Amino acid sequence: MTSKKKTPRSLGKLRSSKGKPLVPKWKLFRAKEPLISVFMWGVNHTIGELMHVPPPGLLMPDDFKAYSKTKIDHHNFNKDNMPSHFKVKDYCPNVFRNIREQFGVDQYEYLSSLTTQEPEIDQQESSGAARLFVSYDKKFVIKVLDSEAVAEIHTILRPYHEYVVEKHGKTLLPQYLGLYRITIDGNITYLLVMRNILGGKYNIHKKYDLKGSTVQRQASEKEKAKALPILKDNDFLEDNNKLYLQADAKDQLIFLLKSDTDFLTRLHLMDYSLLVGIHDVEQGQKEAVEEAALHPHSSDPDSGEDLGPTPPDSPVPSTGAFTTHSGGLNLDDEFFAIPASSESPKKLIYFIGLVDILTYYGVKKRTESTAKSLKYGHEAENISTVKPEQYARRLTEFVNRNVISAPPSSSQPTASNEPIQKA
Repeated sequence: MTSKKKTPRSLGKLRSSKGKPLVPKWKLFRAKEPLISVFMWGVNHTIGELMHVPPPGLLMPDDFKAYSKTKIDHHNFNKDNMPSHFKVKDYCPNVFRNIREQFGVDQYEYLSSLTTQEPEIDQQESSGAARLFVSYDKKFVIKVLDSEAVAEIHTILRPYHEYVVEKHGKTLLPQYLGLYRITIDGNITYLLVMRNILGGKYNIHKKYDLKGSTVQRQASEKEKAKALPILKDNDFLEDNNKLYLQADAKDQLIFLLKSDTDFLTRLHLMDYSLLVGIHDVEQGQKEAVEEAALHPHSSDPDSGEDLGPTPPDSPVPSTGAFTTHSGGLNLDDEFFAIPASSESPKKLIYFIGLVDILTYYGVKKRTESTAKSLKYGHEAENISTVKPEQYARRLTEFVNRNVISAPPSSSQPTASNEPIQKA
């Protein structure tokens, strides 16, 4: 269905009872580039339309093929920020609305985060056409995709949705929350909205991209020179790094990881990574003090940097993938966050989730696997390009070996895995 947005010109002249012209109030979408202005307009328009329609009681096969299209021509509003001609296509709106519900993402929160202020480009995660934007509150990321990745999303969307529903949203998979096509002056850009694994409250002090592979899996010197480099498996091992978790938290992590990678294996997907972000609580507190000294009137009570423990009789509940005790840290709305155990040398918060799951193990990857096997000989089992079953097993085993678990503290309630197992 194609709809054409009414513009001030097509609305005609509106007059008040006193005969004075009334100027319609329009929401401005100011951004540094037209693509983001149109994206913000598109999200505002499509979510606004959805809010006027009750969700279907049951998704039908046609919902996974559906889309809405809006074409704007010759508008006279906000010309400084918006192009005169553009089109917005919203893919599978009812499906993604249901996925957002499964992950506990409120429609108003989604709308506000993406349209109140301009999403900013993440310079460290962007190169060339592969660009990543982050919402102003850091809750969501917007990734530019190529047409091949969009086609793969459409291929897996139905089983992905079924899996998310089956697990009641308790999964480490990337959270696909909206898929859009923006056309400006004939140039097409695909944008995928996802929840930010690294969250919005806490600064990340170290990042690892883990595949369970050790062949050519170290960050380059150029990457290491960055303020926050993305380190890899060999860097993790050379740093003698371990993840310190309570025993129940480790059980949950391995359970979720095995379940998710088994699902990806069934879809013949591989070459994904486990993204691990680490927040150092003590360092975060120092940064908050320094920031307050520089900007004494800009403190935000909801910034998340108030990391003091809550009273023992009122623990902060965890509402994300993990049901372990929060350790007195404010982890509300931090879906992928999990606190380090008391055995950790430092007080840390881990952010753990799967990324880049759209690589299909087809002819191209099989050929690459064969070529690398011949090249690396006895080390071939450690290359990144292997069969999906081997890939999933190797990553799970790598994580299992590198987690140090501590028994639950007697002063803290022990979280049960049962809700996850029932999911």
